[in-house]
Amino acid sequence: MELPRGMKDFVGGELSKIERVRDEFRRLSSLYAFSPMDPSPIESLSVLEAKSGPAIRDEIYHFTDKGGREVALRFDFTVGLTRYAASQRSMRLPAKISSFGGVFRYDEPQKGRYRYFHQWDIEVYGRPCPESEAEIIEFTSRLFDALGLSNITIDVSHRNLAESYIGAVFGSADGRLVGDILRAVDKVQKRPEDEILREFEGRGYDRAKLERVLEFSRVRGTVREVESGFDTSQLESWDDLKALVGSLHDRGVSNVRVNFGIVRGLDYYSGVVFEAFDAGSALGALAGGGRYDSLAGAFGRDDLGAAGVAGGVERIILAMDEQGAWPADRQERVSVLYTDAEMRKVAAGIASSMRLHNIATDMDLAGRPLRKQMELASGSRYALIVAPRELESGRAVLRDMRGGGETRVTIEEITDDPRSVFSRRTRASAS
Repeated sequence: MELPRGMKDFVGGELSKIERVRDEFRRLSSLYAFSPMDPSPIESLSVLEAKSGPAIRDEIYHFTDKGGREVALRFDFTVGLTRYAASQRSMRLPAKISSFGGVFRYDEPQKGRYRYFHQWDIEVYGRPCPESEAEIIEFTSRLFDALGLSNITIDVSHRNLAESYIGAVFGSADGRLVGDILRAVDKVQKRPEDEILREFEGRGYDRAKLERVLEFSRVRGTVREVESGFDTSQLESWDDLKALVGSLHDRGVSNVRVNFGIVRGLDYYSGVVFEAFDAGSALGALAGGGRYDSLAGAFGRDDLGAAGVAGGVERIILAMDEQGAWPADRQERVSVLYTDAEMRKVAAGIASSMRLHNIATDMDLAGRPLRKQMELASGSRYALIVAPRELESGRAVLRDMRGGGETRVTIEEITDDPRSVFSRRTRASAS
């Protein structure tokens, strides 16, 4: 029996890593006063199409349910959260919402992303305000800091910059033309430029004009560097982007760079856009977001501004693996071993007592020989061995699985205050 292509089971260490990201995300969300929400995993297909149009059907899981309704599995949190926010006419604004969980996309599976994967997401709803984008980007930077990731660069731009430049180059502000060229700019971040030029030239676009736009998309650096190398005076929203970068610097966020190539190819973005990268990795964007007021409008709320960011958890975990960003295990495991069936009963009582003291404890359930139990305990910090001779004097053998030394400890102290027993042994071995 095999899983459908693009699906996988998450086990053991993988789940621990996902939980590590989840814990930091939830902690930081609380610090920034975001309220948690888990939007429905199933939406009406028409709701998802409100975000990206009918073409989205090719990229998502959709089906007709038993009631004849066309529904689909969520492919991100933004749509569900915005649908909810738009329906809450009495909701106090600005509203700050966070989500963490699984999403489904019918994409080609790739490194760091299966067709079912995990995302974290934060959104701010209310009157459009540059400080909303600044807080979202600040949160993103702080989350990567909390996860121990270094070399993170957050590239920022503004959709109006690219749209105004494309309109000037092509001599047209036609929405379909501008949308196509924005997608070309977005694709060139991931595919060879010659390939993109051939594709869009084949659609009838002038190659020389395409090359000018793609050259524009390579402009990046600090505000001063961009202004010294490019005439920004004719670009719409350049002053807005400068103000955002200034606000982020005031907040102590220094890993921000202007990058005209960041456009976020989806049509609903309407203002600031940004993506976060590990500068030393080829993994691609770890998170991305921006302003998308038009999406709230698709749900009948032209008065509701919306901005947010989402990050791919599995891809972030790969970046943490590459950087060795995982902390040492905060709670080192103890294995309780036994020599025979009679000692197994005593060992089970000791294991239960240590778990009541919040000590991570393992014990063989299959009645294996002691030698095999010892092999299985090789990953534990300590092994506590219950044997008849020691038990006669009310003791057990405590073996340091890292240093190799052994000592005898009383059953009483290991059940009454096991944490102090292990901490004493750890300090002794360190000295």
